[in-house]
Amino acid sequence: MGLMEARWENIVPFIAMALMEACTIALTILAKTALTGGMSPFVFIVYTNALGSLVLLPYSFFFHRDERDDEPFLTKPSVVRIFLLGFTGVFLYQNLAFLGLSYSSPIVVCAMGLQSPAFSFLLSIALGEGGLGWECKRTRGRVIGTLICFTGAFVEVIYLGPFIRPSPSSSPNSNFLTTISHYLTFFKNSDNWALGSLFLACATLSISIWNIIQLDTVQKYPQVMKVVSAYSLAGTLQCAIFSAFMEPDLSAWKLELNMDFYLIIATGIFGSIIRTSVQVKCSKMKGPYYVPLFKPFGILWASIFGTSFFVNSLHYGSVLGAAIAGTGYLLIMWSQVQRDVQKDMMEEKVNHQLDSDDQITPLLLGNGDVDQV
Repeated sequence: MGLMEARWENIVPFIAMALMEACTIALTILAKTALTGGMSPFVFIVYTNALGSLVLLPYSFFFHRDERDDEPFLTKPSVVRIFLLGFTGVFLYQNLAFLGLSYSSPIVVCAMGLQSPAFSFLLSIALGEGGLGWECKRTRGRVIGTLICFTGAFVEVIYLGPFIRPSPSSSPNSNFLTTISHYLTFFKNSDNWALGSLFLACATLSISIWNIIQLDTVQKYPQVMKVVSAYSLAGTLQCAIFSAFMEPDLSAWKLELNMDFYLIIATGIFGSIIRTSVQVKCSKMKGPYYVPLFKPFGILWASIFGTSFFVNSLHYGSVLGAAIAGTGYLLIMWSQVQRDVQKDMMEEKVNHQLDSDDQITPLLLGNGDVDQV
C-alpha cells in the first residue's frame, strides 16, 4: 500500500500539471481565434479578469478557511505590493501578451514565456542580488542557460522556415483539417511577427518583475490565494480604466451567446481558480520548483495541436526556436535548484554546529561554577 501511495503521489501531480499546460495552450489557440475574428484584446482581458476576480474573492477565503491569519493583510505596505503585483502581473503582462498573441502564434507565446528565468537572472544581477562568479558551476549554468534562452528567442523572431504540415492536395482527412482551420486559428500571416514577439518579450520581462515582488510578498503573507485574489482585483481595475480609453466604442463591449462569450467564461474560471489551485497544491506537495519545470510542456502541446489539427500554421523555425529556449530554461532551472540545495545544506550544517555549541556551553558553564565554588 505504501509503495502504491508513493507512486500515486508522483503520478497525480505530474498528470495534473501536464493537463494544466495542455488546457493553457488550448485556451491560447481559442483566444488567438477570437482575436483574429475581430474581438478586442482589451475587452477580452477586462471581462476574463473581472469574472476571475469575482469568483476568486470568495474562493480564496474558502481555500484558507482552516488556516490562522496571524498577520493583518490590508496594511499600507501590503496595499502597495498588491497594486504593484496587479500592475506587473495582470495589467502589463496580459495587455502585452494578448497584443503579442494577436500578431504571432501560441508557440511563440511559449518560446517567449520561457525567457522568464533568464530575465529574472539579469534582474537579480541588476539589483545586486547575484554575482557573476564564473568559477561557480551553478552560475555558469545560469549564464549559459540565459544565452541559450535568448538564442532561442532570436531564432523564433528571424527564422520561420517552411510549414511542418502544408495544405494537403488530397488526403482522407483533408476535409477535416480544412473544417478545423475554418473555425479555429493557430497562425495567420502577419507583417508584424517581430512586433508580436517584442510585445511577448516585454510581457515576460513584466512577469519576471512580478515574480520578484510575489516571492517577497508570499513570505510575509503566506495565504497565497488571498494574495492572488487581491492583486487580481487590483489588476482588473487597472485594465478596466486603461481599456476604457483604448476601446471607447461601446459596441465592442457587447457580448453575445457565441464562442467568444464561452471562451471568456472558460478562461476566467480556469485562470483564476483551476490552474492556480492545482499549482498551489502541487507546489506544497512537490516543492517550489516542481510547477515551473512543466512550462516547457507548452512547446510539446502547441506542436501536437499545431500539427494534428492545423495546416499552414506551424513552422519548423518556430518549433526549433522554442526547443532551444526550452533547453536554456531547463538549464537555468537546474542551476537554481542546485543553488538552493547547496544553500540548504550550508544552513543545515550551521544549525548542526549551533546545536553542538549549545550542548557544549552548559558543560563549560557548569565547570566554571564548580571552579568558583
